[in-house]
Amino acid sequence: MLFSTPFTVLLYALIFTARNVDVVSAADQLSAQDLAARYGLTTSTTLPFPSATQTSSDAQKQIVSNWSLNKGRIQDGADNLAFVTDPFPNNSPTGIPTIANTSGGPVLEVTYPKGSFSHDTGGSQLYSLWNTSDGSSFGSMMVSYEVAFNWDFDFVKGGKLPGLRGGLDSSGCSGGNEATGQDCFSSRVMWRANAAGEVYAYIPSPNNLCSAKSIICNSDFGISISRGSFGFVRGQWNRVTMLVQLNNPPDVANGQILLYYNDLPAIAQQNLQIRSSDSLVANGFYFSTFFGGSDASWATPQTVNSYFRNIHLWGGSAPSNLTGEQVRNLASHSASCNLLVTTFAVLSSAFAVYL
Repeated sequence: MLFSTPFTVLLYALIFTARNVDVVSAADQLSAQDLAARYGLTTSTTLPFPSATQTSSDAQKQIVSNWSLNKGRIQDGADNLAFVTDPFPNNSPTGIPTIANTSGGPVLEVTYPKGSFSHDTGGSQLYSLWNTSDGSSFGSMMVSYEVAFNWDFDFVKGGKLPGLRGGLDSSGCSGGNEATGQDCFSSRVMWRANAAGEVYAYIPSPNNLCSAKSIICNSDFGISISRGSFGFVRGQWNRVTMLVQLNNPPDVANGQILLYYNDLPAIAQQNLQIRSSDSLVANGFYFSTFFGGSDASWATPQTVNSYFRNIHLWGGSAPSNLTGEQVRNLASHSASCNLLVTTFAVLSSAFAVYL
């Protein structure tokens, strides 16, 4: 269902905030820079944009040349990228004004063709690696960016938005590939039906994480965190800031993921095991956006666009120093499902014998 006026879109977003997030005040509002300082993230970088608009072919060259891509290429949907004139130059996010806001410069446009779903048929996906100058690794990383949607953007059942990744395998920890915490993790944003927002992570799920109130463990191994805790607004810029702090040591679930929406706290999920090996660190920006889901029920009914600007990263060597429980088991989603199936089969057999 599409909203008919800008007012109703804004009203719906406010309802999301009132319904799902604890009452916040101006004192809770933090710019990305201040949030980075609070967590000791002293290293930062900004992904460069061109000074003039670029067609898809030139945009691809710009990104490949300047964004330090894993394997030196755009993984999927290169032809769906272009740098265009800002469609909403006067509709900045409602958070704290910042001098870093784009002022008349091009923004990155992503096209989702009619009928597309998954990163194979629409949107785009790439992995921008970020390394420290002294060779140290990041135990904590934060990304902030602004995203906008056309007024006619139908959110359908849901889709992916960018986040962060760890590990150098760009195909793992996404797309239905189970995360063990050994060699990769990913933490992206998702929109759901009616513009509801959430964090969507591929991480291990020990210690009965899937039974937590704020957690939904999906059948494709992705974990939804605090679904509906905020809502996106069409026709204006939305600022998303996500912090991932790795658990330390690897067998203690003390990792955390925070998300601020328009500079206000929306998600704070602690007691996470993001990695099970201390060789896994935060490696960079995961630009991943598409409709889906992996079947046509997620497909966009018409060709639509999203837009991105002001992509900034902050990092620090220190992982989480929160307290957390020892990891009691490494049971995966699939292992849990297999246990349930086996238990059901045994009970069915016993019942059949009894009859």
